[in-house]
Amino acid sequence: MTAKISVIYYSATGNVHQLAKAIEKGAIDAGAEVRVRRVAELAPEQAIQSNPAWAQHVEETRDIPTASLDDLEWADAYVFGTPTRFGSMTSQLKQFIDTAGGLWAKGALADKVAGGFVSASTLHGGHESTLLSMYNVFMHWGSVLVPPGYTDDAIHAAGGNPYGAGALGSESGPTDAELRAAGYYGSRIAAKAAKLAA
Repeated sequence: MTAKISVIYYSATGNVHQLAKAIEKGAIDAGAEVRVRRVAELAPEQAIQSNPAWAQHVEETRDIPTASLDDLEWADAYVFGTPTRFGSMTSQLKQFIDTAGGLWAKGALADKVAGGFVSASTLHGGHESTLLSMYNVFMHWGSVLVPPGYTDDAIHAAGGNPYGAGALGSESGPTDAELRAAGYYGSRIAAKAAKLAA
């Protein structure tokens, strides 16, 4: 069976966006049908324009569809991505998640594979705590959490994060190793989602 996967993310300057695309490729290579969606931007235009990299990324990704609740209901699996904000997810991603109460109430989010990916500007800048903050949501939804664990050498090569895909945010973007690990994670999510959906 072909798994349907929604990759839903927020990215300010592009690091999380690049991880999302790597996860998408890994999932497609594993036979999945994938929707990549960005959540709505909540920051005021003045704040966006004050950072050239942020303004450029907003313009470059304008054509990517905005996430909707249909993307959650449609999917056999969802993978959420965010930069860290003080050790937790961004308000943009949290706002989208908070709109899913109706789906949760009718059980439409239960028993689906879930995972997460993240970027932080420093090595100990909140990768793990941010992923865990998302996983609290998935537990409330009754999701089937599928982390990468230490199931492939790509995880070790990218720094050894068993909680989810991650990158050390920088102006040059994620490293090749981080993108390979994200691609592997996409394939792992797709494989587990296909088994569960069958």
